[in-house]
Amino acid sequence: MSRYTGPKFKLSRRLGISLSGTGKELKRAFPPGQHGANQRRKISGYGLQLMEKQKLRHMYGLNEKQFRNLYDRASKLKGKAGENFMFLLESRLDNLVYRLGWSNSRAGARQLVSHGHVTVNGKKVDIASYTVQVGDVIGLRERSRGLKAIKEASESRHHLAGYLDFNATSMEGKYVRLPSREELSQDIEEQQIVEFYSR
Repeated sequence: MSRYTGPKFKLSRRLGISLSGTGKELKRAFPPGQHGANQRRKISGYGLQLMEKQKLRHMYGLNEKQFRNLYDRASKLKGKAGENFMFLLESRLDNLVYRLGWSNSRAGARQLVSHGHVTVNGKKVDIASYTVQVGDVIGLRERSRGLKAIKEASESRHHLAGYLDFNATSMEGKYVRLPSREELSQDIEEQQIVEFYSR
């Protein structure tokens, strides 16, 4: 299955979560479609687990195979599988570029990485799924720092995650520690995803 390229607002309304992070999609608080406002379906346990999985998968923009492989990695680590999974997702390079405010969306951040604008510890990395380790420094290539899209996104950044340090002079960010669960999305019940994959 390839990456989702359909309408994002419709998907956000179906899942009941803002995939862009702005909340604009949820002005209508019911599913899309002609009868969306009148739907009163009772969702089964499996349906709830599937919904949580799809929420998280679409939030980070992964296809099903990537998502499952990352979950399998997380389940082999010490600690809670659900939380480890969230930490691995948050440690992806495209996500951290988004968190540093160089793009207004994860899809835009993925494009910056794949087009070779981003460095890790001074070396160009063009793999969006690259797992950044604690202590790694994420930067922009010299020729990429003046890009209009990056400047506009940086100016509109309101918040920097507590697990990142940002140096505006050198345009570099450091991944100082793993995030705590409280710093990540509270709209996700990761235990439901663990149960979905444990069936």
